[in-house]
Amino acid sequence: MLTLRQIEVIRAIMVTGTIVGAARLLNVSAPGISRLMKYTEQAIGLRLFDRRSGRYTPAPVANAIFEQINATFKKVEDLQYTISNVKRGRSQWLRIGSVPSIANVMVPRAIQQVRRKYASLLIDVNILKIEEAIDYLLLDKGDVVAMSYRFEHPSVEFEPLATGELFCIVPPDHPLARRRSVSAAEIVRHPLIGIDPTDPYGGIMAEIFERQRLTYEITIKARFGTTVCALVKAGLGIAIIDQFTIAHEGVPGVKVLRIEEPTTFQTYVAMKAGRPLSAFARNFIELLRAEMGGVVRRPRGQVQ
Repeated sequence: MLTLRQIEVIRAIMVTGTIVGAARLLNVSAPGISRLMKYTEQAIGLRLFDRRSGRYTPAPVANAIFEQINATFKKVEDLQYTISNVKRGRSQWLRIGSVPSIANVMVPRAIQQVRRKYASLLIDVNILKIEEAIDYLLLDKGDVVAMSYRFEHPSVEFEPLATGELFCIVPPDHPLARRRSVSAAEIVRHPLIGIDPTDPYGGIMAEIFERQRLTYEITIKARFGTTVCALVKAGLGIAIIDQFTIAHEGVPGVKVLRIEEPTTFQTYVAMKAGRPLSAFARNFIELLRAEMGGVVRRPRGQVQ
């Protein structure tokens, strides 16, 4: 049986007509090509080439063999082309899910880095509510989901992304806008937008209020951070928001204040248990983690 290397050498001699030419084509030594050719003909018990004045001419008796060699080599070239396309992401999909707080700024920045490495990669981004993440993964609608918290499920695995903080945002003409930080006791003196104790971030702030026995009023509920920010910008109240939503000047037109009480939270990436991730998905996770970590490493209170 011929090996792929032997097929490659035979074809190189067919194309160039000489041992030296085949060696140059394959970037190896001529004696090595000559030895392999002799060994190949001995192994198959058939003379493949007629030697005339240093030239190698395909022997007529081996025409059928050369036709198959050309066909095999073409298939190898097709395989190499396919491998090259897969490595570049051509005709390959990366399907990403994300909760809105991470999708607003962080996911696009990570995708920008992914696209620089895999210019031809096809990418599908879905903004998901937390309760939609399980079906998205278990029904193989996507590869990974960026999450604002983790939950227990036998078919879903989690990896940490980054630890973040909550901040208070106020309209630029608000009395608190002159401040650099604000306490929970000061926050509850003003109408709040969007802080729902059932939301992961809302629950963190609600716990602080409860520990200090503070009462607060929610005047407008809006689940998604972008809507909350727009309502604050319109002067309709103040809000508690995660730092990833407002990072990199993601929400111009509001003043960002550090909250004096601890408000840290952990974010995660979720994936289907037992399902291997593609190189593209793994690369996305690494880049998303780096992007989010870069925001966290800024001096406390500096989110933009």
